[in-house]
Amino acid sequence: MSDHRREHGGGIDAALAAFGGSHDEWIDLSTGINPRPYPLPEFENSDWTQLPDSGVLGLLLDAARDFWKVPEGLEILASGGASSLIATIPRLKAADKVQIQEATYNEHAAAFSAAGWDISRERSPSRVVVHPNNPDGAYCDDAQVPDGDGLLVIDESFCDCTPDRSLVSLAENDNVLILKSFGKFWGLAGARLGFAIGKPDLIARLDDLLGPWAVSGPALRVGAQALKDAPWAEETRTGLVASAERMDKLMACHGAALVGGTPLFRLFGVEDAQKLQQDLAQHKILTRVFPYAPSWIRMGLPADESEWLRLEAALEFSR
Repeated sequence: MSDHRREHGGGIDAALAAFGGSHDEWIDLSTGINPRPYPLPEFENSDWTQLPDSGVLGLLLDAARDFWKVPEGLEILASGGASSLIATIPRLKAADKVQIQEATYNEHAAAFSAAGWDISRERSPSRVVVHPNNPDGAYCDDAQVPDGDGLLVIDESFCDCTPDRSLVSLAENDNVLILKSFGKFWGLAGARLGFAIGKPDLIARLDDLLGPWAVSGPALRVGAQALKDAPWAEETRTGLVASAERMDKLMACHGAALVGGTPLFRLFGVEDAQKLQQDLAQHKILTRVFPYAPSWIRMGLPADESEWLRLEAALEFSR
């Protein structure tokens, strides 16, 4: 589907086709995935050869409850990535009208539309909020609980950099779901691990729709270990903030205005975002632009000093 509502970061294969090179040559700054991922644990053979173990799932959910400070009385559901939850949530209720802003993660509107919902930019009984928002990093200060039978979905896929801003306590209200993504902050998007937090009856219905064994054995093991590693999380937050500040200064030197972002990605305003994207692609650096905002370019963070130097050189070329 070529519609811009379904465009995403990533897509190195398409960049290779257009600009050449090999996967190893490219720097992918088009996503908001931590470029310094959590170190993988030692896996057991059973992680790969047996159906996912309920005991390991329990360890994962306990670690998730502690990490996100989930209030007592709420349940947590693990899934094969936040995307699988996003695709399933619209089936929890009969199709109606849902408020979703245009400049946000596009899979929410696509999923609700595919399930027969009407997408509105105006206040509706049901609402999706991305907190902080992708791509501008704005936090939602008016995430009011739904009226009547409405549904409130709060997508906190990028909130682990700023855990004090989490709205997880709102899930104590009926018909409120909080979504969490493992792949972004921990940099392990390939693990395909996501979570939903909400009232037991709502989570049970969502669990029934997802079906059994929604999370692979390897993802259960790495997730359980990573979510318990508080020192790694604190060190990572500090490092991401420093890298984001470095990116802001670098882009400011090249005339870009900061629009917003999170410690995992930055959004800049430039004269011609598509031209800058093309210039950087000539140097095997992939970024993200948005059809609805032709001056916006979103950039993730380089992984190491060599990537920073390549980005600096490419920006000099694009002047």
